[in-house]
Amino acid sequence: MDDIDLELNEMELVAAAVGYYYYNCITKQPSRSLSPRRCGFMTEMLNGPNDFSREMLRMDKHVFHKLCDILRQRSLLRDTAGVMIEEQLTIFLNIIGHNERNRVIQERFQHSGETISRHFNNVLKAIKSLSREFLQPPDTTSSPEILSSSRFYPYFKDCIGVIDGMNIPAHVPAKDQSRFRNKKGLLSQNVLAACTFDLQFIFIYPGWEGSVTDSRVLRAVLDDPDQNFPKVPEGKYYLVDMEYSNMGGFLAPFQGVRYHHYEYRGANQLPRNAKELFNHRHCCLRNAIGRSFNVLKTRFPILKLAPQYSFHVQRDIVIAACVLHNFIRQQERNDWLFKSVGEAIMDEIPDADELPGVQLISSMEEQLAFSLRDSIATAMWDDFLNKWNEW
Repeated sequence: MDDIDLELNEMELVAAAVGYYYYNCITKQPSRSLSPRRCGFMTEMLNGPNDFSREMLRMDKHVFHKLCDILRQRSLLRDTAGVMIEEQLTIFLNIIGHNERNRVIQERFQHSGETISRHFNNVLKAIKSLSREFLQPPDTTSSPEILSSSRFYPYFKDCIGVIDGMNIPAHVPAKDQSRFRNKKGLLSQNVLAACTFDLQFIFIYPGWEGSVTDSRVLRAVLDDPDQNFPKVPEGKYYLVDMEYSNMGGFLAPFQGVRYHHYEYRGANQLPRNAKELFNHRHCCLRNAIGRSFNVLKTRFPILKLAPQYSFHVQRDIVIAACVLHNFIRQQERNDWLFKSVGEAIMDEIPDADELPGVQLISSMEEQLAFSLRDSIATAMWDDFLNKWNEW
């Protein structure tokens, strides 16, 4: 028995030494020149120049390590004999952050195609499971972005966020392509999104066919309690664009009145009436969701192309990307993409085929929604004329 105990102790020591060596290999070695070999690449990622790590991970290193800690502590992922969580997450971020093919990742990380696919799917599932935690209902108090601007406060003090649709290129079987072909003739999935003025996503609903209009997707979500769309508090509302109806909880611009930024440039830049002033400020405030989409797609270019995955995986990638987007926003307020891309004004050119006709008021709820919009427009126009506030 003594001999057996001694043999087991030696085996345990060998196992511990191997584990320590591997951990040292990917986290502790000094920086060295880039190498396609696994340990060399991970060492460069974690200990090399910040710019290189940021480019490959699509986030700062301290944010990456924080995410690894969460995945490890909650047992959403586990270290394996050959691939630690840091490497699993790096594989996933390389794929969605650069739209890399499996073969490229195999060479970079020196793993088989099966290993790459398995870890990609494991990480995708783990990050998606964090969606309820990081996609949270909005705060019902006025946002700092509204409170700090005389153009928006007090007129939009009850606004809690912005809603819009986002078209993501989709890869679907030939039999489904007619349903997924959008107005521009491209195959896409229509994603309903809601965000705060801090550029964080509140709600995300991917997977709709590209041929379906934004307003129909919103109506389907509101009619289906299983979708868990956050209930709009009494007296509060989201901003929506002209593709949606003006109704309780959703404030749309005036139809038939110039709206987009490019329409207020040059000699005719000043608003001529209350509806134009309202529409211009509505557009400026609603621009938050365009900037959120821009940051999201810039960080994760896989959303700009149709990846060769099954459709349910394409759908889950959108959710995971939005979770990571919010996580980065919460962990690093000075993230380089939020500061550069996220602060740029997005100019939208509407598709004439998607603009709705004249909306008829058919219910008491809609009458109240129209009255609210009229009262906001009147109040800001009066202040504009009498106080000459910035517009």
